[in-house]
Amino acid sequence: MSDSWNKIWLPLTAAAVVVALAIFIAVRHWRPAWTTIQGAVMRQDADSRKELPIADALVTASRGSTVLSARSDASGYFKIAFRGVVWPGQVINLRFEHPNYQPLNLKIPIRFRSTTRRLIIAALTPVALQEQNAPPGPPVVISNLKVRYTVNSQSDVNIGSAVKTFQAINRGNVPCRRQPPCSPDGNWKASTSSAELDAGAGNEFRDARASCIAGPCPFTRINSTGFVHGGRIITASAIDWSDTATFLFEAEVFHTGIISSVRESYPVIFGRAFHFTLPPTQEGVSLEAELNNTPMVFPVGPDLYLSWATCSARPSSENQKAMVYQCELKPGYRF
Repeated sequence: MSDSWNKIWLPLTAAAVVVALAIFIAVRHWRPAWTTIQGAVMRQDADSRKELPIADALVTASRGSTVLSARSDASGYFKIAFRGVVWPGQVINLRFEHPNYQPLNLKIPIRFRSTTRRLIIAALTPVALQEQNAPPGPPVVISNLKVRYTVNSQSDVNIGSAVKTFQAINRGNVPCRRQPPCSPDGNWKASTSSAELDAGAGNEFRDARASCIAGPCPFTRINSTGFVHGGRIITASAIDWSDTATFLFEAEVFHTGIISSVRESYPVIFGRAFHFTLPPTQEGVSLEAELNNTPMVFPVGPDLYLSWATCSARPSSENQKAMVYQCELKPGYRF
């Protein structure tokens, strides 16, 4: 009888232990669920090329008594995370506000789980430009607009070359008799000689070469290990097992430094806005334009301030790391 009970209770006990252990692990690693609402805020326009991203728009999300808010970044992106799961049948209210645009209210009814995964696009209608904000008189015409900037890059410049001759003084046909240095076959007495070149601080040698130029060159050998890889100080050595030979040692001198180059580009204009991108190594950005046919230069500092346009900048992507600039004309100016 006891054996029968053991056969029944032992598997049940083992199963209970496994279930308890699984529950313990699940509880220990449990994390509260979050429901994320994300999207983009942009300008409403019939021309898709003029649907500019809106930065710093206030986005307010409410669900029952829970109210959360966030602001859009330079690309118009926003993200709000609710703690817990939003179940079908509930409604999330979104409100978008910006001083230069009319507020927008959206209701997001939750019908399926995928509803909260969709991307919300909030297109805001611009507030009409107030005439009192514009300077008196006809608008100022902006023309011949271009971007000017500096790019610094590391460059190697050939600043000259170095030359030196040296001799291996020797007398031919003298038996070596195992007194090194000797010829490669060990028969004849040899002599060695070397020369050193110094490129100077901040410089290095490249394309170094050494050659026998006079004397019994067929009975000489040059060791290139001291100069084949270049560097600030290089050495050439040679062995001669016949009469005196003369060698020529040459190399190109390079200096590594930072070179600044000025570049120009032309922005793309859509309506009252213009756009341009710059490489991540750019410096000293300025805009050149003609205001009522008068050429002027406008430096664009870190605050992106222009008297005639409102500008913003954002990285284009994590891979490229280029900067995307977006500017819109202020009242009283036109292209």
